[in-house]
Amino acid sequence: MKTKLLLFFLVTSITLVGCSKKNKEETPEEPVAEPAPYIIKERFENGTKGAYAAGDVILTTGSWHFNDALIGSLATDLKDSLKSARIREGNISMNFDIEGLGMLYISHGKFGNDAASTWQLMMSADNGTTYAQVGTDIIENNTSLKTDSFSISAMGKVRFKIQKTGTARINIDNIVFKGTGDPGITIGIPDTDGPDSTSTGNASSPRDVTAGTDAPAQTGENSNMLFGNPSSAQPNILFADNYLIDHKYFVVSYSSTRGTPNWVSWHLDASNITGQTQRLDNFAGWSGLPGGWFQVQSNSYVSSGFDRGHNCPSADRTSSTNANSSTFLMTNMIPQAPNNNQRTWNNLEQYLRTQASSGNEIYIIMGSYGIGGTGSQGAANTIASGRITVPANVWKIALILPTGTNDMSRINTSTRVLAVNTPNTNSVNSDWKQYIVTVRDIEKATGYNLLSDLPQSIQDQIEIKKETIN
Repeated sequence: MKTKLLLFFLVTSITLVGCSKKNKEETPEEPVAEPAPYIIKERFENGTKGAYAAGDVILTTGSWHFNDALIGSLATDLKDSLKSARIREGNISMNFDIEGLGMLYISHGKFGNDAASTWQLMMSADNGTTYAQVGTDIIENNTSLKTDSFSISAMGKVRFKIQKTGTARINIDNIVFKGTGDPGITIGIPDTDGPDSTSTGNASSPRDVTAGTDAPAQTGENSNMLFGNPSSAQPNILFADNYLIDHKYFVVSYSSTRGTPNWVSWHLDASNITGQTQRLDNFAGWSGLPGGWFQVQSNSYVSSGFDRGHNCPSADRTSSTNANSSTFLMTNMIPQAPNNNQRTWNNLEQYLRTQASSGNEIYIIMGSYGIGGTGSQGAANTIASGRITVPANVWKIALILPTGTNDMSRINTSTRVLAVNTPNTNSVNSDWKQYIVTVRDIEKATGYNLLSDLPQSIQDQIEIKKETIN
């Protein structure tokens, strides 16, 4: 009898537990929102401190304490723009905390001809009361800026100090905080652009894009990428050589390894080219690149024998200052042979603008591929000490249709598609029509899927046509 009762209670308990588990599984759980990532940069461009005496400085990220340190702007200060921090025997430290941090990137190098020295990265989790070293000592013997990364495993709020040892001076620039969630700080002072001084070989301050109401729609009709993403680029740092950048007035697939765009895509109609904005020539690096990536500067092409060749041309964006200014970001540039840029390519660009002024709208994708071109100083595979790749070929496709609406539905097998592929050499013929090819030819050379959002049946027809222009 006891055995039977024991079995009865055991079976009942198992049944009740099973029912309870089943009921729990049938109740859907609310999805948990993932914290948003953030990237915050301190570039030391917005502060002034000309002496080594201890004192606080208000910078873009907040208040920093400088002890036997200053903000340097001499030719002997290593910097990627106009200013950087210079430390002698002391330190620079944050007077604020940051939260949710995962990685910290710091660019650094020796000041002038000073001897090698050592510095340490220190972290505090108690509002600066005590500090502990992150990683090992950094031996500073770099004569150009080098970027080191530090993995931050601490939970909660932290702040940092860069502690110098020895009397030799060092420069610190571009401290990049990368994390998720709310960092707990407000970027109070926007970066300001310095004067464009490319004629002297100096870099202008990196800047971002400010988009006005004249910027094309981000999606749909007349958007810059209506007919597809040729390489499936993504705005994710894991796609370092296929990184999607929306500059509002055009869209870019960027390669951090090459230091150039893979391709640039934009929409062109009469409204883009009938404005009164003159060519600004305000070349500048783009401030939005992820930390640790080489940032091409306005002077990176100096004495290379290659032009800063626009992908989206300046003259395609005259509707506003913002529009024209966007085309001078270095993320829109390739090292282009001067005759290719100023003659062959300029002639093609003028032809397309004439088409846009004559009752057409055009969807354009321009890109480059390969390694090695020939500029005014001869052949080269790279420039800027190997940081920027010189492409072997420069190409463009242009889908041309009468101005109208419902553009996607208006494309058919009779739609004009112009494809051009030129060698990146100074001996290139100025007549771009000699380099007309098919879209499929460019796809085979690059591996891209151009016009990928069109129905395959239409792609198969228009991508094998070779435009004839008298």
